[in-house]
Amino acid sequence: MMRARTVAHAGVIAAVYAALTLMMIQSPLGYGPVQLRLSEAVTVVACLTPAAIPGLWLGAALANAFLVTQFGVLALLDVAFGSLASLLGAAWTWRHRSRPAVALAGPVVANALIVPAYLPYMLTRLAGLDFYRIPALSLDASGGWWAMYLFGVLAVALGQTIVVYGLGLPLLGVLKRLGVDSMLAARGAEGERTGG
Repeated sequence: MMRARTVAHAGVIAAVYAALTLMMIQSPLGYGPVQLRLSEAVTVVACLTPAAIPGLWLGAALANAFLVTQFGVLALLDVAFGSLASLLGAAWTWRHRSRPAVALAGPVVANALIVPAYLPYMLTRLAGLDFYRIPALSLDASGGWWAMYLFGVLAVALGQTIVVYGLGLPLLGVLKRLGVDSMLAARGAEGERTGG
């Protein structure tokens, strides 16, 4: 059973992640095969606390649930599988936290492999959006699911890499310099001693 402090940490992480994601709801870079969600920088907190695992999962589920208002019930694909990608990425990050460069690959790889699998159906078939054609680059990946999936894998991986390593890694350094990692570890140990 999760202790109250862990639940509180998870709740704060979920709120921050969801708020940052929803800030980009109107941006073409917030949703779609090419994503630069600032909230993905927050995934680095999974290097500091296991509370980030449920926190990032819940934050992704809450933010993605907003898409149901735009796309209808089929947006539940994003709620289920997008949140699963966040959960798996956070679990990987916590497991490999002693090696941040390896740890941060978790959110990049999980999102790059899972999210593009359902986006072609959600965006092209359901919403009528054409994210898979870029005339300026003479790119047309809208010919079939595999083409759209492979394009999505590359696009999501690139966006995730930029945000997670470009913004998240420096954020992790700042959090460590501020002593957030020590504070979380001390509070966790204190909670174990006192039973709460």
